[in-house]
Amino acid sequence: MVLKFYGHPFSTCSLRVATILKEYNVPFELIVVDVSKGAHKAPDYLKIQPFGQVPYIDDDGFILYESRAIGRYIAAKHRASGPALLPDVNTETQKYAKFEQAASVEAWNFDFYASKAAAELIFKPMRGLTPDEARAKELLESLENNLDVYDKILASQKYVAGDDITLADLFHISYGNLLHSAKHINLEDTKRPNVARWWKDITSRPSWQAVKGGVSSSA
Repeated sequence: MVLKFYGHPFSTCSLRVATILKEYNVPFELIVVDVSKGAHKAPDYLKIQPFGQVPYIDDDGFILYESRAIGRYIAAKHRASGPALLPDVNTETQKYAKFEQAASVEAWNFDFYASKAAAELIFKPMRGLTPDEARAKELLESLENNLDVYDKILASQKYVAGDDITLADLFHISYGNLLHSAKHINLEDTKRPNVARWWKDITSRPSWQAVKGGVSSSA
């Protein structure tokens, strides 16, 4: 049975999951949840995703939501047929710990600021709302400061968890691309050469190139 992917073609979290599905060449059927019409808040949807968010997957009856959890699941299930994006906790305990460290950094030192800045500067105007410019400035300044730390980390290792790429790197792409493309941050800034090198590396992967224009079903 083909995996069913309930999401939106341009949702940042849907793009995150689609990138990982592409890494493992997992066929999936995209079932579009029309968030513009509130489909993610409909009673039937909330029975499955109680927080009313996208995406979630149905893998032959196994339901899972939260994009990072889905990414871990896909990487674990398809470990033998794709890149080693998730270290094995049993046989690579220290590498796994470094991965979890990097994943926490992404969630709390990157996404925490990037997603809120995007909400103010991109999503509010899309809905006809007025952004809080002062709040957005504060969020972007914090993000820029954290990217300075990233540059120091990436000076001595190729990726955020070490010298091997992991899911933690890919988790950054969708929100990073959103803010970078809108010129709210510059992830190719020569003042942060290690971040620029890393960003070019991870965004040039065929998986991201396949979905960056929008998610569609993959046979």
